[in-house]
Amino acid sequence: MKNILFVCTGNTCRSSMAEALLRHYAAENPSLKLIIKSAGTAAFGSQCASRNAVLALKELGIDLNTHRSQPVTAVLIDEADLVLTMTNSHKQQLLLFKPDASKKIFTLAEFTFQNRMKNISDPFGGNLDTYIECRNEITEHIMKLLHILESQIGDD
Repeated sequence: MKNILFVCTGNTCRSSMAEALLRHYAAENPSLKLIIKSAGTAAFGSQCASRNAVLALKELGIDLNTHRSQPVTAVLIDEADLVLTMTNSHKQQLLLFKPDASKKIFTLAEFTFQNRMKNISDPFGGNLDTYIECRNEITEHIMKLLHILESQIGDD
């Protein structure tokens, strides 16, 4: 069983969408045993996902209405086998906060495409089209992540 933590700033847009997208697509492969969570470096606890994030995922039949934000904690990082951040800045914040976890903290783009400098743009405050673009970008990485995770089945 792998425990994956997605991290962005407020945990109401990018990381919440990444969590829901991975959960949705991983359900298609019952041999994948995942615990999937998300958190934010500057999150206030128990905020709903942003309206446009909810709408962008609703188009795919994914319900984000029950999501509640949470701040990233040392416990969440310790429990995770893999921590995937939306930007290099988030990664650097976590490395300062939890340097002993450096071997499991990556940007999403770095882990899936080996591109350390690629950031997932923050759609916060944007219109629905901006959120859909962000969702599509995250989905591309999630599909690559699934391929990587599926190739590791049995390596636990």
